[in-house]
Amino acid sequence: MKVPPWAQTIRFRLTLTYSAVLIALSALVLGGVYFALRAYLDPQPLNPITVKKMYKDHNGEYQYRDGSKFEAADLASVQSAVNFQTLETLRYYSAAGMGALFLVSLGTGWWLSGRALRPVRRITETAQEISATDLSRRIALEGPRDELRNLGDTVDDMLERLESAFVAQRQLVDDASHELRNPLAVIQANVDAVLAHDDTPPEDRAQATAIVSRAIQRMTRLVEDLLASARRSSPAFVDADVDLAAITSEAAEEYELLTADRELRVVRRLAPGPIAAGDASALRRAVDNLLSNAVRLARGGSQLVLAVGSQNGWAWIAVRDEGPGIAADDADRVFDRFFRSGTQQSPATVPSTGQRRAGLGLAIVRQIAESHGGTVALHSELGVGSTFIIWLPDRSLTDDVRRTPAPPSEDPLGPRL
Repeated sequence: MKVPPWAQTIRFRLTLTYSAVLIALSALVLGGVYFALRAYLDPQPLNPITVKKMYKDHNGEYQYRDGSKFEAADLASVQSAVNFQTLETLRYYSAAGMGALFLVSLGTGWWLSGRALRPVRRITETAQEISATDLSRRIALEGPRDELRNLGDTVDDMLERLESAFVAQRQLVDDASHELRNPLAVIQANVDAVLAHDDTPPEDRAQATAIVSRAIQRMTRLVEDLLASARRSSPAFVDADVDLAAITSEAAEEYELLTADRELRVVRRLAPGPIAAGDASALRRAVDNLLSNAVRLARGGSQLVLAVGSQNGWAWIAVRDEGPGIAADDADRVFDRFFRSGTQQSPATVPSTGQRRAGLGLAIVRQIAESHGGTVALHSELGVGSTFIIWLPDRSLTDDVRRTPAPPSEDPLGPRL
């Protein structure tokens, strides 16, 4: 037998539950009253006796009438019979009243459950109207802050997070497509104009090859940044104790040739001891990104400081350069993906040639730091330089040192001299 759809709803089950509970309580009350009265009144059916009628003769004596009889009972039997009849009437009326009450309770329960589940219907209707490409709708329940209101607010918060994630994803795809389109167009133009022709002079061919090589390197860096961002977003990594001084020293060694080409004086202040729990390759990637920006944008012959330390229970890695600096209005936005500065060059957004540049370097640094329970800070001054600090919880704490709730706000390297 197929059950109708309305009989499968929560509203129907709530209605039956309301009615069943109400009838059960009514039956308990009426049953208790009935049995209490029965025990107290001791009702019994009437049990009359048959007696002959009598009359008083002329001598004043009582005589029985022949064939004349009637039924009689004592007063106690009559009272018990009245009580018995009253209880029987009470039982019949109670049963009829409970039947009528059951029908009324079905209607009342259906109405009450409908009002109670009205917010759920609103949540359902809103969820059905939401599509994967439009997450701007909100439930926005009103009324008392009960469980259903909390549920609606929770769903709204979830939709807001989903909308932000989808917007960020679309923006990332659009920006990545734009950044990849330019080097691809450069490669295609050089191949079509120079490399595809056999009679191209060697000088032009060498120049086109160099241009294509730089375009490929640019695409390679962008793809690596995208892969690093996606890899860190995945939970499939294993935390381990990471020696921050060791990974920072390794990064400095790999950049020795680049710093030498630009005649940069690298100052290392790598205090041994700070330990962070996390992914060593991801933390190394963060240091590489900061160091790459600093080497690219620092003035030739200037000083580059690479330091590691611990303060207030927080381990830190700092990279200080003497580059163009970052405007105060851009200090927070430089950590956004593909951020473009429209006013001032910055280590995150422009190369040393003065052209603006968009990328994922600092966005990945922030993502890595936050996924390790830390944060990244920036201290910069236009025309002077910038200092980037990665703050991470220090695992090498002793018992007499407590970690502050948040990392220090000042520059651990101190003011510039």
